[in-house]
Amino acid sequence: QVQLVESGGGLVQAGGSLRLSCAASGSISSINNMGWYRQAPGKQRELVARITSGGSTNYADSVKGRFTISRDSAKNTVSLQMNTLKPEDSAVYYCNADIYRGWLGTMNYWGEGTLVTVSS
Repeated sequence: QVQLVESGGGLVQAGGSLRLSCAASGSISSINNMGWYRQAPGKQRELVARITSGGSTNYADSVKGRFTISRDSAKNTVSLQMNTLKPEDSAVYYCNADIYRGWLGTMNYWGEGTLVTVSS
């Protein structure tokens, strides 16, 4: 079994910062892409940021220059530093990872999500 557990969500005022973290555990051979998605009420889940095993990153246009994704491959963790938060950043944030599990191949996993609320 594999689990992704997020932490770090909460309530913050506009202009503030939060740091989200996600730890993968279980039967893991290696992790390829890791990323963060978010889903606001009434909206579709969208990609926020993604980082490859080699460290290449890509971001949604709406968060470029404000959010930074990073990973610690030795610890199987991924983090999202969110600065200059805006009310429109409010959403449930989900961790996502492509995990190689040996003979099972590569499988995609989601965390349960962590709520970020930005007040105006």
